[in-house]
Amino acid sequence: MPELSVIVHGPNTQGHLAGLLDSLAAVPPAGVEVIVAAVGAWARDAAQAHAAPGTLVLPLPDGTDDTAARAAGAARASGRWLHFVHAKDGLPPGSPRTVAERAAELPDEVDVLLFDHVHSAWDTPALPSRDGRLLARAGRADLPLDDAARLLRLTPLLGNRAIRTDFWRTYEDQLTADDEQFTAYTALLLANRIACLNQVAYEDRRLRPESLPPRTAHQYYALVDRYERLLARTEDRPAPHAVLYDVMVHDCLRTFARADLPDPVAREFFHRASQAAVRHRPENHRRPVGPEGIRRALLEEGAYTRYRAFQTANRARRAVRSTLRDRKSAAAAKLRDHQYRKALSRPVNPNLAVFTAYWNRGVACNPAAIAAELAELAPQIHPVWVVTPENAPLLPPGTDHVTPGTRRYWETLASAKYLVNNVNFPNAVVKRPDAVHLQTHHGTPLKRMGLDQMDFPAAAKGLDFDALLARIDKWDYSVSANSHTTRMWERAYPSRFISLDHGYPRNDVYYAAGAEDIRAIRARLGIPPGHRAILYAPTHRDYEAGWTPRLDLAALADRLGGETVLLVRGHYFYGSASPLTGLRRTGRIIDVSSYDPVEELCLAADALVTDYSSIMFDYANLDRPIVIHADDWETYRTTRGVYFDLMAEPPGQVSRTQEELTDILTTDAWRDEGAEKTRAAFRRRFCEYDDGHAAERVVRRVFLGESEESLPPVIPVEDRTTAPTPQEAS
Repeated sequence: MPELSVIVHGPNTQGHLAGLLDSLAAVPPAGVEVIVAAVGAWARDAAQAHAAPGTLVLPLPDGTDDTAARAAGAARASGRWLHFVHAKDGLPPGSPRTVAERAAELPDEVDVLLFDHVHSAWDTPALPSRDGRLLARAGRADLPLDDAARLLRLTPLLGNRAIRTDFWRTYEDQLTADDEQFTAYTALLLANRIACLNQVAYEDRRLRPESLPPRTAHQYYALVDRYERLLARTEDRPAPHAVLYDVMVHDCLRTFARADLPDPVAREFFHRASQAAVRHRPENHRRPVGPEGIRRALLEEGAYTRYRAFQTANRARRAVRSTLRDRKSAAAAKLRDHQYRKALSRPVNPNLAVFTAYWNRGVACNPAAIAAELAELAPQIHPVWVVTPENAPLLPPGTDHVTPGTRRYWETLASAKYLVNNVNFPNAVVKRPDAVHLQTHHGTPLKRMGLDQMDFPAAAKGLDFDALLARIDKWDYSVSANSHTTRMWERAYPSRFISLDHGYPRNDVYYAAGAEDIRAIRARLGIPPGHRAILYAPTHRDYEAGWTPRLDLAALADRLGGETVLLVRGHYFYGSASPLTGLRRTGRIIDVSSYDPVEELCLAADALVTDYSSIMFDYANLDRPIVIHADDWETYRTTRGVYFDLMAEPPGQVSRTQEELTDILTTDAWRDEGAEKTRAAFRRRFCEYDDGHAAERVVRRVFLGESEESLPPVIPVEDRTTAPTPQEAS
């Protein structure tokens, strides 16, 4: 019996069914059956032409509604779990297998499995949902809804949940009595227990509203009626009732605000929503503060006219504020432009260098290593760092700096001979003929970058490629750590810059640090002597709204035992918003998300666990074990795009589930002969130019004007001496 039955159902709306079936056929999932309840001749023909062998196609007559199509597919299913997929929607590659594997872990007491999704529109493909945080908070333990009522706030789709087949058949009359949104809610309300999977396994494709039939007045009124039926089920369940009540009120107010309804229909909808809000309001329920609280109060009072007046006043206030902001911004821009143009008329200062890293976060990465070497080899050149106001207090004492947008900022940018950055300077920065722009980058590319993102709109997120090209054309030099990176930068950033195949300066420390340095770092981090330290550093997902841990870290720490410390670092995109903030577990899990520099974390760690982060390329310089935890590789590869197959060329062992990762780390697999062999090949390819002298080569070439031939030659990988391991240091 298959673990999962994927039931594709509905008409071939706007021709999307073929793409969905092609994606299923491209990665045939083991233990998964596919049933296509094809509504109409076009859907039938598409299913027969594009479905993989073994797919069951159920032709259904035109006009069969979604509820009946789902029921027809479910009746023929033999899987233990059902996943309903509308024919207009999509499935990320590998997601049926991911869902099936998670479902196989669950006992029969669990009736619903929830997972994340992306949503697409006609003009915005593959945007992340807001559900990831809720799913991460729920963890992997199965719970009754009354203990996790917040899950009712997840997007109500049948596509972002799997339903146990026996449960579906037991409650089929109730689960086929309504539309998709309310069936999704009903499944949660009827479920005995619920489990979660914090991974994207569905794409909700939202069709352009103008391509759909307009909603009738009855459909608007039915929205309120359906919520009332759901709330009637929860009168004796306080937690679900309170959450569902808030969901109803929010949905009704949002619908009222967005729908362009004739006044009589709007009045009647508002009246019905008002009655429902009063009738089902939980005892001691408190409204939110601010404008939302005012809206809810007016709704409960049935004050339609006053609500409309409040809406009008709010729109007017927003318009006035927007106008004032625009005027202020225009005036500031005009003044800034005048000051900047005046500064550009002055001679370039040959002894002034501007440094910045990671969108002005502070002294870090390759720019920091170059600045340190510059102080040794060319102390006459004065460095000025660009730093945001909130990061300025964190600068090393005595660091000269400017704040973006200030007069001195623009004057410094205009007069400096050297501009060094690991990202790009703003579009407004003018490239003077006698100035030198040094682009250091901040990683070796696994994921697609630059112009190569054009085919991956979920990653590009509206990137202005013409503006990007204008910024690239200002580069004089581009730093590279290996020939792979050199080739990819030339492809992703096509311009006339000179590639400096000198290595990444930030990696010099891996060859210079000694035992005493490593002992001091571990002491600062609170790692007891003799303990194994594992650095877990996952990367950002473009298809997620925010970063969330992909592992049950507490359970992992328990399995690894008291002699292992987990250093957990969230991606820098999320800063203090990282859900790891405050995470502690008797010293065995340490949140190092805000610890800088990251190079010290690498020196302190006996091994690295990561997914697709470029930290793997830097850490490989230490020649220490690396484990890749690739639980969503197919989804990441498809939505972000990659330059090579990490599964075919990993730097060490690879895990796809938490159990596999635990097995690797609790045995010798993380450092066995096979892991050493793959790591050696990885180092030869990606640590090609990193030998501890990268910063020196860059400074001599760019700032001192020495020829390529006079620079220190790159030491072959096999002849290098890296920093001692933590155990050697202790």
